[in-house]
This record gives sequence, C-alpha cells and structure tokens, in this order.
Amino acid sequence: MDEPRRTVVANEPEAAVALEGATRAPGSSGSLGPVALVVAGALSVQFGAAIAVLLMPRAGALGVVTLRLVLAALVLLVVCRPRLRGHSRADWGTVVAFGAAMAAMNVLFYQAVDRIPLGAAVTFEVLGPLALSVIVSRRPVNLVWAGLALAGVVLLSGGGFDRLDPVGALFALSAGAMWATYIVFSARTGRRFPQADGLALAMAVGAVLSLPLGIAEAGSKLIVPSTLGLGLAVAVMSSVLPYTLELLALRRLPAPTFAVLMSLEPAIAATAGFLVLHQALSALDALAIALVIAASMGAVRTQMAGKTA
Repeated sequence: MDEPRRTVVANEPEAAVALEGATRAPGSSGSLGPVALVVAGALSVQFGAAIAVLLMPRAGALGVVTLRLVLAALVLLVVCRPRLRGHSRADWGTVVAFGAAMAAMNVLFYQAVDRIPLGAAVTFEVLGPLALSVIVSRRPVNLVWAGLALAGVVLLSGGGFDRLDPVGALFALSAGAMWATYIVFSARTGRRFPQADGLALAMAVGAVLSLPLGIAEAGSKLIVPSTLGLGLAVAVMSSVLPYTLELLALRRLPAPTFAVLMSLEPAIAATAGFLVLHQALSALDALAIALVIAASMGAVRTQMAGKTA
C-alpha cells in the first residue's frame, strides 16, 4: 500500500528490499523469527492504515498523507542522519523521483480508502506490483496468474464497479501503478545511497511535496494536538516500525519468502478494516481477495524459479 517496504509483489516498501543484499547475512534461513517480524510489520502497516481512516474526518485524506509523511520523515532523518554531500546529480534525481512516487502513491491510496473498504483498496493496489512482476518475468505461466488476479478483481467489483465507488476503485488502481513505479526507484535508490539514507531523504521529498496539499485541505487542523498524536501513530505504524522490522527480518529471511509473505497484505488489510472500521466482508469479497493473493504468490514463485533455472 503505501510504504517503501515491498519487493516485486508487494508493500513496501521498497528500500528495505533494495538494501536486502547488504543487510542479510549469507546462509540465512526462513526461520519463524524473521517470518514473525515480517508479519508484525504487515500488521503494523494495515492497522496504521485503519487508524488513518479514523483520522480522515479530522484532517481529510490529504491532511492525513501530509501528517504521515512529514512526521515519518522527521523520525527517519533524526535516526538515519543521512549525509547530504558527495552525491551526484543522478543520485539526487533518483531520490527525488523515489520521493515523488512515494507521495503520489500515498495520496492516491488515502483517497481510495476514504471511499472504499480498506481490504478492497489494498487488493486493487497490489495489482500494480503484480503487473510489474508479470512484465519483468515474461514467462507464459504468468498469464495464468494475471487471469486469476483479474477474476478476483471482477468478483470484488461485482462484475463492474457498480458495487464499489468507481472513483475510489480507480484511485486504488492508480495507487498500484505508482506502487510499481515506487518499487523501481526504491531499488535504484538503495543502490546509490548507503543504509537507509536514501529512504530518509526520499521520505523528506515526499513530505515537502505533500505539505501544500495537506495545508490546503486541513489548514490549522493539522496542528491540533490530538490530531498530531494520531498522525504520529500513523507515521510510526505505517512507516517507521514496519521498515525497521522488515530490515531486521531480511538479514535472515530469503527475499522470495519475504515477497510471498507480503502477498498476504490484502487479507491483513481486510482484517484491520473489519476489526477497527467495522467493514464486514461478504463470502464473495473474501474469495476475490484470496484469488488476488494466490495470483501474487504464484507470480513471485514463478519469477524466482526463472532466476534459479
């Protein structure tokens, strides 16, 4: 959804995945410990998104985006203390593009969850990384996964977009497209900047880009103490905490396993929507989400099989 945390299929980030080669020790294994860290990160992201929905009546969708990006950027800049000198123009161009993709992805996603249930929004959004996976792999079997995902989308939309707000669904699909763009620039940023420096700087770029939008929509509501407190909770749960957990996990967890776990995010989002926002799923909705999850997992496994063949 909405973070620098994903690999080819999900989330994410993202920058954590781009840093995976530098942080994961050789001979690492998919033990329960790192798996639990990834699942905890996914839970944090989606329950943070649910809190963001609760915050929208106070600050609006754009105001929530601004609070999340600005507060997360401040935390990451303090923790990472990225070096500003010694980078080329191409380095800065990459990090600016990464930050712009991050801002656009968040703006579009929060506009979506303001209109349609959280589980549905994340399901539509994950189609962007899934499409990127299919295109990169170029293996015929991926047409099966694409068809499975399409079937899930048709079920979720009730045969058209008449059962869901069509504008919200289009926002979610657009967020997925930006998520795919975000993954590409995340990997490039990870190669150009050490540790999490690129992530912190990109988050700052995203914060600057979103600030005028948030101010225009929410104005002084952004600095109400209770709103700031909830905004900080969203920033920590949706950005800072999952990035930290996933970076720790990727030191011991193979990237393909990470990708498969990230494919579960639509189900986690639907659970968060049910528990926090009381957004119930029908049996048809659950089947639709399961089809998209299966397509995402299949695409990841196909791509990794192609790399090892």
